[in-house]
Amino acid sequence: MNGADLLCDTLLANDVDVCFSNPGTSEMHFVAALDRKPQLRCVLGLFEGVVTGAADGYARMADKPAVTLLHTGPGLANGLANMHNARRARTPMINVPGDHASWHLAADAPLTSDIDGLAWPMSHWVGRATSPEDVGPKTEEAWTQSIATRGPVTLILPADSAWGEVEARTPSKLPMPVPPAIDEGPLKAAAQALKSGKRCALFLQHRALRERALEWAGRIALATGADLFHPQSDRGQRGAGRVAVRMTPYNVDMAIQALEHVEVAICIGAKKPAVFFGYPGKPSSPLPDAAEVIQVAEHEHDLEAALQQLAEAIGLTAKSPFKANAFVQNEIAEPTGALTPATIAAAVARRLPQNAIVVEESVTSAGPLAALSPGLHPHDHLPLTGGAIGEGIPLAIGAGIACPDRKVVAMQADGSGMYTVQGLWTQAREELDVVTIVYANRKYAILQGEMRNVGVNDFGENARRMLDLDRPDLDWVLMAKGMGVDGGRAETIEEFCKLLDHAMKTKGPFLIEARI
Repeated sequence: MNGADLLCDTLLANDVDVCFSNPGTSEMHFVAALDRKPQLRCVLGLFEGVVTGAADGYARMADKPAVTLLHTGPGLANGLANMHNARRARTPMINVPGDHASWHLAADAPLTSDIDGLAWPMSHWVGRATSPEDVGPKTEEAWTQSIATRGPVTLILPADSAWGEVEARTPSKLPMPVPPAIDEGPLKAAAQALKSGKRCALFLQHRALRERALEWAGRIALATGADLFHPQSDRGQRGAGRVAVRMTPYNVDMAIQALEHVEVAICIGAKKPAVFFGYPGKPSSPLPDAAEVIQVAEHEHDLEAALQQLAEAIGLTAKSPFKANAFVQNEIAEPTGALTPATIAAAVARRLPQNAIVVEESVTSAGPLAALSPGLHPHDHLPLTGGAIGEGIPLAIGAGIACPDRKVVAMQADGSGMYTVQGLWTQAREELDVVTIVYANRKYAILQGEMRNVGVNDFGENARRMLDLDRPDLDWVLMAKGMGVDGGRAETIEEFCKLLDHAMKTKGPFLIEARI
């Protein structure tokens, strides 16, 4: 047994059985060890951002971490943007970049870099296996930290720690980290605020947006009149029979208007609301300055238990009523007219199957489907959480690996999709049941909106060259077919509906380019 074998065995002992990878020379002993462990499913991504984004999507749906295999510092650096998204989504992920043999570092070879320094800003924990014997304990610590802190961790594996021999052993399964207790002080303060008659709002994030947790939030809202809001989160459970939660608007002025009535903000999993960017003369938080903020529970707490305890503190029980979304999907009319985000949303909403997974990176086109989602079949929603674009296609890969029997519908903007378009190849290779809908407006529309937000309404030649995606136009159907994914282009809503009907009835990856 060598260090790489021990790494694999330790992961498997703790139910980590998927490896998203893009390896290099320093990781060949890890690759060889994986070849001896068929229980570990290996999924190749053609770019490290696909690898880390897929691991994020997998953990969001599987509720357990995957491991990533990355090539030294540059490979890790290529994956950092989607590690940032996973960090903001509080997604457990074990990243294993290889490094040169420890005695070779002094030679300052071309790929030598400060891997520790690269990893820390996007990791909740960073460790380095200093010897083959150190691999087992460090792997156990990495797993524990990824679960306890709910975020990405990085275990650096020098080549000599991977190839060095160790005494054969069978790793044991580690105990699941216990969430910390919820502080009674903020809990009592929140209960008093809810009973005081003040205008309260609950801000929910992470596992507070799961179905059973939402039922407790719904009981509180119905009994007290409190509003329910959420920022972008890792995974929300939406649809009929569930409790609707309003997303805090992205636009700063709309967010300020939406929250202008809030006297007490009760945060469970979420932090005090913040706007995405700072603008001249605009606040960092959309809350009124006088609003009181009570942080009841952080992401690492048991958020369902926190909501239950808060509900019980104001006299509610599991039998207390809540307002569930009505099922109105069958009442949505078949769309007609131009091909727009609104008509696309109506077409998708009418056809969304039971228990689907909606991956959301449509950026400026997301609103219409979100408005319809409460009345649809129950489904999961995975949005772009950290704001680093290029995660939609990889998230769909991870969701498809985690839930092979569920339809994945990926709503994808064209500009951000080009960051990780290589992920379509992985979807084809793994035969994933993913429908990718590309909103092909041929521009970075979100950035055009941000230009207007800072007072620039007339775009000159240089601005247009940086914000438009034309000359030449992107051909998504050709790109998809070149990577093994079938697809078609729609320029009318009738063409779109025909393609969508085919995609929903067909098992496997399919791409629709919607020319809006």
